[in-house]
Amino acid sequence: MAGALLSAIVEKLGTFISSEFALTGSVEKEVQKLETKFRTIQAVLNDAEKRQLKEEAVKLWLDKLKGVSYEMDDVLDEWNTAMIKEEIEKQQKEDENAEISTTKKRKVWSLILVPNLFQQRDIAHKIKELNEIFDEINKEREMYGFELCKAIEEVVERPKTTSYVDVSDILGRDKVKDDLVSIILGKGTEKEKYPHVISLVGMGGMGKTTLAQLAFNHHEVKDYFEKKIWVCVSEPFDQCRVAKAIVEALAGADPKITELQSLLEKCCELIGGKKCFFVFDDVWTEDYAMWKPFRDALKSSGSQSSRILVTTRKDKVAKMMESTNTIKLEELSEEDCWSVFSKIAFSDKNPKQCEQLEDLGRQISKKCKGLPLAAKTLGSLMHFKKSREEWKNILDSNFWKLEDIERGLFAPLLLSYYDLPSPLKQCFSYCAVFPKDHLFFVDELVSMWIAHGFVESKGNLEMEIMAREYLENLVIRSLFQESREFRHMGYYKMHDIVHDFAQSITKNECFIISSDIESESDYNNARHLRLEIPKESQFPMSIDSAKNLRTLFFFDQSGYNISNLFQNFRLLRVLTLNSTMELPHAVENLIHLRYLDLLKCNEVLLETIYNLCNLQYLKITQASDSVFTKLPQGIGKLINLRHLVGKNFLIPRGIGRLISLRALKCFSISDEDSEGCKLGELKNLNHLQGSFEIHGLGNVVDESEAENAQLKKKIHLREMILSFRKGKDRGWRDAWFPYAVDPNDRRMERDVLVLNALEPPQDLEQLNIRWYQGTTMSPNWLMSLTKLKRVSIVSATKLMSLPPFGKFALLESLTIRNVCSLEKVGVEFLGIESENKKVDIIFPNLRYLGFAWLEEWEEWIGIGGKEDADCITIMPRLQRLEIHGCGKLKSLPNFLHTIPLNELEIAGCPIINERCQRETGEDWHTISHIPIINLKENSYFPKF
Repeated sequence: MAGALLSAIVEKLGTFISSEFALTGSVEKEVQKLETKFRTIQAVLNDAEKRQLKEEAVKLWLDKLKGVSYEMDDVLDEWNTAMIKEEIEKQQKEDENAEISTTKKRKVWSLILVPNLFQQRDIAHKIKELNEIFDEINKEREMYGFELCKAIEEVVERPKTTSYVDVSDILGRDKVKDDLVSIILGKGTEKEKYPHVISLVGMGGMGKTTLAQLAFNHHEVKDYFEKKIWVCVSEPFDQCRVAKAIVEALAGADPKITELQSLLEKCCELIGGKKCFFVFDDVWTEDYAMWKPFRDALKSSGSQSSRILVTTRKDKVAKMMESTNTIKLEELSEEDCWSVFSKIAFSDKNPKQCEQLEDLGRQISKKCKGLPLAAKTLGSLMHFKKSREEWKNILDSNFWKLEDIERGLFAPLLLSYYDLPSPLKQCFSYCAVFPKDHLFFVDELVSMWIAHGFVESKGNLEMEIMAREYLENLVIRSLFQESREFRHMGYYKMHDIVHDFAQSITKNECFIISSDIESESDYNNARHLRLEIPKESQFPMSIDSAKNLRTLFFFDQSGYNISNLFQNFRLLRVLTLNSTMELPHAVENLIHLRYLDLLKCNEVLLETIYNLCNLQYLKITQASDSVFTKLPQGIGKLINLRHLVGKNFLIPRGIGRLISLRALKCFSISDEDSEGCKLGELKNLNHLQGSFEIHGLGNVVDESEAENAQLKKKIHLREMILSFRKGKDRGWRDAWFPYAVDPNDRRMERDVLVLNALEPPQDLEQLNIRWYQGTTMSPNWLMSLTKLKRVSIVSATKLMSLPPFGKFALLESLTIRNVCSLEKVGVEFLGIESENKKVDIIFPNLRYLGFAWLEEWEEWIGIGGKEDADCITIMPRLQRLEIHGCGKLKSLPNFLHTIPLNELEIAGCPIINERCQRETGEDWHTISHIPIINLKENSYFPKF
């Protein structure tokens, strides 16, 4: 972790010196000194981080180094903040003296101003103090005699594995073992890719090596293969050592050869077309070039029936080795985990002792969360403990604080940890501030990593993309897992034992406090804190000493005066605040803040929040759905804001200056409110990503305003919701109130012109249009959206015909709802033009089609005669068709009988219901091939 921190500081110092900032001579000199000292320390950091595990004095030295590095980071951030504020003030004065027109280009802020003399003097003094502290750290560095430029050695000794195993000791893997053996013995074919690689993937301690040993020693495997070779590969991947081990296993003697080429030639000679079974245990390298010589040698000399089994912690290794089969080892079941634990823990206890301790043992076993190594390690620990009191103490303890557990259980995880690049170490260890079983939402977690500066910039690559790659890397290395329950929503979890490990390596920096009991912990070096004090409990005063906090998750249950937060914790980068209390004006003191999550926010957000010019992420969750949060008029000063997350915002003018915005879920257009936001403010927000809603398009007075929004330049957007409701659109609540139709026909004409002028980006995948009041919907840009997958038209109450959606090749879902003026759906909907019916496939990828509350709909016209049917294929992949609340619909189209529908649901459509009655209905022949048919008298489908 110290390595990543120092690298970031050195980079900032170098940038600081070489930038256009006009430094005074004294400041520049002090900064240059610091940069030199940081670089000197950086050269020996690998050696120091290795030695800290065994030398307490070195660990204390590293803690001191991290402390001064954090301080330096704060000083540089103060300087940069002063730059930003000076430039904002300058720009504001320029704006006040000039009339801003909608066509004026926004000036790009160069940030070249210099803080005032007082600020320079203050920062120079702080840098000088840090230089003096660093002199002392440097002297200690020389005293410890750290080695320069030395590649990091093994921090934890990597255990050497063998093929031997006591089968009687293995529990809970019978099914996986049988499946693995079956794959190993599977008959190969001539077309099969060779060499045939099978990979076992899982986190450290999951039992990969044990399972490989079981397969290696299985009697059928022994009988089937002519040669079996076990190689413990480990890290680093030494090609000559691995080749030598293969030759030695095949020849039965040391080959006395040292060159890789000669060793591989000997391998090929000894294999000689025999059926061989290779096990490469504990592979870490992702470098294909290291593996390729072995792959080529085995391919040229081995039998098609040979097999290679690989154990690894990384998915990338399995992919690099071109695995034919990959088995991901899951946790043991609760009962299997108990069997592993109890067999060891109770091995020499009499039945009475076992009975007395079983209830506690089962609870301890549950803490292993299915990890075999944890069950074995804890079982070994409890083997020597006899009394209930001893067992109860272990149950109530934090496992990572137990020396035996830390040494035995965390050693494999340390190998995974030290294999991480420096930035990933920071990202991983930061997660110790979250509680066990926490669901990590990708967008929130990566935003926090970015806020702390953990994510390294890489050319023009988006920081969010880099951060997601970091998370993917941690998942690949089995340090994170996809949440089974919420996988589709982008949530991840961390295994309890991995979480314990993360806490063990951050025990002086990350804290979770969920009790009002005063702790003996020293919070002076605390950097990240989660506070969940129970309601009516006394707030622990010892927290006030944590003045170096950079993260605070505060869940106010105790009536604590939150103004104290902003007095004591001024170095915060990340703040989550769950409180219905108003933010105090002192919030502007949090100048380093990058991430602010306000839960249960009231209606007014303090104007002073715009002083947080470093803010990157602002999330607002209202106390209730009826609350609208009014953003401050100075919102345009938050020039570093990347994410503005929430709904029901009253957005003022000035948001168009936030050209760094990546996420703005909801944009409401003002009507009569002179201070409100106009559509043209979107013009320069071209970094917006993901989903984007525009409400109040009915307030747009002419199409030129829609053109000014330049939506087509928002090329990173994938989903858009365009709501034409007039006034302040309150989202779903508006659905329950009648739409106030403008008696002036100009409104219908204007909506057509505005929709045509909006022109979304061409890579859009989802489009939702609501409350549109035009009679037609055929904007010029519609057919250019060739990547559309989901479309819904809702409450377009004046619409008389549908667009030619059948032409959209990728469209998977289409919903038409509350289009109550529509009377007929014909060939124009399918995209068939009357003069040219020669179309191959219509709706080629549509899976779902829904019509609801088309109250005037009478006709769904099919295609012509047999000639048309022979040359046209309609909806070949449609799985579900729903028709709700269409009381006047007279019949179903004739092409329905050719569609391979899985499910048809008709509700609140009395005429169609009658025509679709089994065997007797006039349309029964059209739908009789459908497996699931639901005919209902009333519709439950929402109208709006």
